[in-house]
Amino acid sequence: MVSDSPLPPPIPGQEVPWVAEHLRHVCADEPRRSGRFVGTQAAADAALASFDPTGYARRRNEVHPPDRRGASGLSPWIRHGQLTLPRVWGAVDGPAADLRKFRDELRWQEFARHRYARLSRAEREPGQTPPSEVRAGVPGDPWDRSMRCIEVNLDELERDGWMVNQTRMWLASQWSVRHGADWRDGERIFFTHLLDGSRAANRLGWQWTTGAGGSRPYGFSQWQVRRRAPGLCDSCEHRHACPISDWPDDAPQEPVRADPLVRHDPDVDRTAGPERPELRSTPDAVWLTAESMGDDDPALTAHPRLPVVFVFDLPLLDRLRLSSKRLVFLVDRLAELALERDLEVHLGDPSRLLAGRALATTFAPVPGWRRRARSLQLAEVYPWPWLQRPGAGSVASFSAWSRQR
Repeated sequence: MVSDSPLPPPIPGQEVPWVAEHLRHVCADEPRRSGRFVGTQAAADAALASFDPTGYARRRNEVHPPDRRGASGLSPWIRHGQLTLPRVWGAVDGPAADLRKFRDELRWQEFARHRYARLSRAEREPGQTPPSEVRAGVPGDPWDRSMRCIEVNLDELERDGWMVNQTRMWLASQWSVRHGADWRDGERIFFTHLLDGSRAANRLGWQWTTGAGGSRPYGFSQWQVRRRAPGLCDSCEHRHACPISDWPDDAPQEPVRADPLVRHDPDVDRTAGPERPELRSTPDAVWLTAESMGDDDPALTAHPRLPVVFVFDLPLLDRLRLSSKRLVFLVDRLAELALERDLEVHLGDPSRLLAGRALATTFAPVPGWRRRARSLQLAEVYPWPWLQRPGAGSVASFSAWSRQR
């Protein structure tokens, strides 16, 4: 039931029951948490402190068994701002080649944010149209769970809400390049489950895999499984007649007319947000969003004594139907924050629930934030913590974007 009254703040250790009581009706599954990740700032800080990039360049694409992997696993906290890209960039140190490769991956995340911030439009925000009736892992679907390389990785996605980048490419290629299924449906399934799911990085990864934007489609074959996940094929029922033994044919490509904004941004300030705090009036609360929930959030740090308000966007969640583990991850952070700050948690339409309140907030480079911001009384708006502030040049590719430094 929705009301204008705040929900009771979540209590540490009771995050799953809290989601079951207040958010079950917008979940895609029965409330539960990730099998691996906890959404607190303390967990984020510990993960960053313990990450050693030694061997990252060589092992970041390893898949199975998990102890072969070099991936950092920091992306869920990066996605929600508990770890900002500038902080991670400065905190991680190690061998030069590994550090260079790790920072390249951080810059790819930044590129994805730049591109999405520029090209997205509030009036066509993703999630407004229902997905096709498609489910992962059932007979006849692109992801056939009788294949061990599919089963193991789908299990991890559904259990933990995370996968290494290599397996994201495997599953995306299997879906779209081999089977010709609509990549947007596969991307929606990823988005449902991934704790680091964002329309910026998740969508760009799928587009890159399919060859959108001029690149060649990424082909997935048994050769990659044997190289990156030795042993999986030996336990697979298809080991003597593997359906991906050969390299896939390239999916047919149709030319599309590129948005002129890909090449040039005529309004960088709209894309990037303010360069310095915009102080318009005296705020009475800090509006915290799912884009920036960490202790380093600029508005949060600027006002350590103001109450904090967080709104679960009911119209959006009702459309998206996310896995409960994504919502529990957010509630982990809210329960932690409620011990430190005066916290209000609401469920409903942010534009209505926050109307008339003088808010301090941090700019977020997503269309939903821009749309909400137009209807709210923002007393103070703080800059987004960019690793590299967006410019006006091309975002047609990572290499074109990189040359602008």
